Amino acid sequence: MKKTMIKVALAGSMLFSGVLGQVVVTNAAAAKPAATSAPVVRDNLSSYGLKKDIELPVTVTAGGFSYTLEKIMIMETKSAAAQALIKKYGYAGDQKYFIWTKITIANNSKAVVQFSSKDLSDKWSLHFGEEAYTSMPSRMADLKNNKEALWTWNLSPGQKLSTYQAYTYDAPFECFYVRVDNKSNREYKDIVIPVK
Repeated sequence: MKKTMIKVALAGSMLFSGVLGQVVVTNAAAAKPAATSAPVVRDNLSSYGLKKDIELPVTVTAGGFSYTLEKIMIMETKSAAAQALIKKYGYAGDQKYFIWTKITIANNSKAVVQFSSKDLSDKWSLHFGEEAYTSMPSRMADLKNNKEALWTWNLSPGQKLSTYQAYTYDAPFECFYVRVDNKSNREYKDIVIPVK
């Protein structure tokens, strides 16, 4: 009887693993051979009073350069999750909010697109009422096209990169849009339209 109860308890146990709010649940007692997974959590915007008008991922393209926001997590800078990222990559923790994003950038133009000493202009920006500041990962700032924590990057025509990027923010959350600028071409997309 005890062995049966232990087997039932073990069979009913669940394994959780979280990466940026993504949770996968596996039930050992399930009759189906494939594991059942929970929906992918791509953002926590509603926790900050932002109601989405469109779902992520969102792609914005300008001048043949595209930026796709895959996931975004807003955190209080003093939270354990934010502090772990700040310490690991050497980010500044000088504002109230720390914002962690998963992105994919792609160059479909005929020229190199980059953020480096040769071109310091930002190619995209996030706005929540005010613009969020990109945060430099000081421990990895000299690594080009870093897939863990982006700072400098260079994409040749036809090249793309999936990576993570951090921002800091210190103002109220009133809306949310992404703007892309590339060689005098500018496009933006509203994700949360401000309530008038």
